[in-house]
Amino acid sequence: MSVGYTRRWFGLGALALSMLALGFDMTILNVALTTLSEELHASTSALQWIVDSYLLVFGALLLPAGLLGDRFGRKWLLLAGLAVFGIASLAGAFADGSGGVIAARMFMGLGAAIVTPLSMSMLPAIFPPEERTRAVAVWSSSMALGLPLGPLLGGWLLENFRWGSIFLVNVPVVLVGGVAVALLLPETKDPSAPRVDGFGALLSMAGIVALVYGVIEAPVRGWGDAVVLVAFALAAVLLAGFVLWERRAAEPMMDMGLFRDPGFVWAMVAAITANLMMAGVLFVLPQYLEAVQGNDVFGTGLRLIPMLLGLLAGGIVTDRIAPRSGHKPILVTGLLVLAAGFGWGASTEVGDGYSTTVLWLLVLGLGCGLTMVPAMDAVLAALPPAQAGRGSGLVQTLRQTGGTLGVAGLGSLLSALYRDRVSTGGLPHEAAGAARDSIGGAVAVAGRLGDGGLLASARDAYVHGMDAVFAACAAAAFAVALLLWLFQPGRAREDALTAADARESDHEHVVP
Repeated sequence: MSVGYTRRWFGLGALALSMLALGFDMTILNVALTTLSEELHASTSALQWIVDSYLLVFGALLLPAGLLGDRFGRKWLLLAGLAVFGIASLAGAFADGSGGVIAARMFMGLGAAIVTPLSMSMLPAIFPPEERTRAVAVWSSSMALGLPLGPLLGGWLLENFRWGSIFLVNVPVVLVGGVAVALLLPETKDPSAPRVDGFGALLSMAGIVALVYGVIEAPVRGWGDAVVLVAFALAAVLLAGFVLWERRAAEPMMDMGLFRDPGFVWAMVAAITANLMMAGVLFVLPQYLEAVQGNDVFGTGLRLIPMLLGLLAGGIVTDRIAPRSGHKPILVTGLLVLAAGFGWGASTEVGDGYSTTVLWLLVLGLGCGLTMVPAMDAVLAALPPAQAGRGSGLVQTLRQTGGTLGVAGLGSLLSALYRDRVSTGGLPHEAAGAARDSIGGAVAVAGRLGDGGLLASARDAYVHGMDAVFAACAAAAFAVALLLWLFQPGRAREDALTAADARESDHEHVVP
């Protein structure tokens, strides 16, 4: 099945606009927490739940949402997800307390969990294999572009409008994207999709919730805390139970045979690696640019844009080279470029200016683009077209969980090294605790007390921790590159998959 050339590219624009809104919504809240605390009298616990409620619902529902799209129609479920996200954003904008914002964020997570896998699953339905790489590059870049735009847009909105504007901005974007999706994209479904397995869905959702909750709480409570350990143990039991149930189910939600396909598995490993590292970098870098280099929120967002330019360049290169070389050499190269960028970043010193930072940011972005785009394209090529929805749900579940793990794990490493190195001797107990808690707290305490020594110590400690995080990422990227070079199938198998994909796409069920 193929949609008219102009219509399918305008349709991709609609999907990209929707993903852009989801992208900046994931980070726009980071700059608004202090404002929400003041305006809504929200406690620290309430602020944490405003952030975490979205992540818990989002992670839990990605997999079943993809299956529902295959069974009942991807386009109209995608529109329903956009509607839920838009209405929840409107409700959050006018909430009069932290409880209302938390509830709105939960429904925003529900809408995002529907939109993310189904927008991805539409790509093989509307683009022939020879155009899919370019479509994946546009789709991936749109969400990635939204991540640094979040703090940039959020800072501008909070300076000029009331706090609810950070949610209200989603509404027109989602409305335009939804109308374009309704008018431009066809409806597709898989008539042979399995029925929704209630027990399997419950196991998968509960397991993901337990895992994500443990990952969220670990940096706060400590990785050895009883609550964290119980959450991880529960997640292991529930997810193992889900896998066993799926292997014996007559109509499984998830095709376990995908994990016996090396082309799918190693492309998925590359995608998770790139997503994990990008999420970790976007957690570490804003604090460096703001607290160490002294930029404001808006300036920090601007200074992250070169990384996105590198990512876009990586997507363009992939689009030009992949048809001739296949995915494997690009993926290996991309991971090696990532390793080089992280290695360069790991040599950062406190006195380095932005003119040095921008160079390794460009390299990191290029490596991420050369990894993420071909990885997602290879994953889509390995998925049977009829299973695009539930396959995309599985892919996005693994990617987003990897991103959450990246923020938690890399953040914990950074925090531990920072606390060990920052000097708080002679400070009052409360001020010392705030300074050890984060570099933002140290900057605030140093400014209040006029303590230049504390400020210098905190900046040195943060850069030391950031360098260690980047060194760990460089080693991991190099190791994954080596594994892909050894075990990922080459071009001949990809050509066979592309031919099979083209044949199966002709039988994809399209609803007029």
